[in-house]
Amino acid sequence: MTVAFEAPRLVDAVDVARAALVAEGEQPGAHTGARAEGDYAATHYFDAELPGYRGWQWCVVVAGAPDSSEVTVSEVALLPGGGALLAPDWVPWVERIAPGDLGPGDQLAAPADDPRLVPGQIDTEDVSLIDADEIGQVDAEIGLGRRRLLSFEGRTDAAQRWFDGEYGPASAMARNARHSCGTCGFYLPIAGALHSGFGVCANEFAADGRAVSVEYGCGAHSDVTEPSGAGSPAYDAFDDGAIEIVAQAVSGAADA
Repeated sequence: MTVAFEAPRLVDAVDVARAALVAEGEQPGAHTGARAEGDYAATHYFDAELPGYRGWQWCVVVAGAPDSSEVTVSEVALLPGGGALLAPDWVPWVERIAPGDLGPGDQLAAPADDPRLVPGQIDTEDVSLIDADEIGQVDAEIGLGRRRLLSFEGRTDAAQRWFDGEYGPASAMARNARHSCGTCGFYLPIAGALHSGFGVCANEFAADGRAVSVEYGCGAHSDVTEPSGAGSPAYDAFDDGAIEIVAQAVSGAADA
């Protein structure tokens, strides 16, 4: 004889679902609902009263065969419910890395398909119009140069980042400066295609060692003149108002 197994019977099998969780060593909370999954399966939900799992719920799937009245447990899982405390969306490491994250001993490899780099044998036209360094291009062609070079896109990205950054013309320091780096004696223009737009500051009291825009500026420009005057006094001014003058008897005057 074939037993007709109906979904409502599985939906009512709350005790079977709870017993499955207890057998796993769990202590399920209140039964929050059940849902039929076709004619031969149903899902039961229980509150998960676990530390650190706020809003999560136990999920127990029960099933039955058409020719049997026995209820079996197919699966037990812990799932997030509405308002559950969840970890942030996973982001690949290569997308999480940010400027300043690299520390001593760390290694950061550029991807093989990094659009900022091209093979060293490709002429990226990174040649200064003022002082063309063609030796590097020749070395690359015969295999003696760097294996990878900046692509046009990589060079453009760097230039835009420097221009918009702390040492670009829009920074607060540059806006309040009277002179620009392009006319400063401490300004060392860089080689290559970015020669006309960027350089390195050699003033230890300013942006020392930083790539700065030719339009950047600060108060330590080489043309800043020294202040006039003799400078600050070595001592504060004498205040005779703070001195009390008293009469002093002259020795021998009383005997006269």
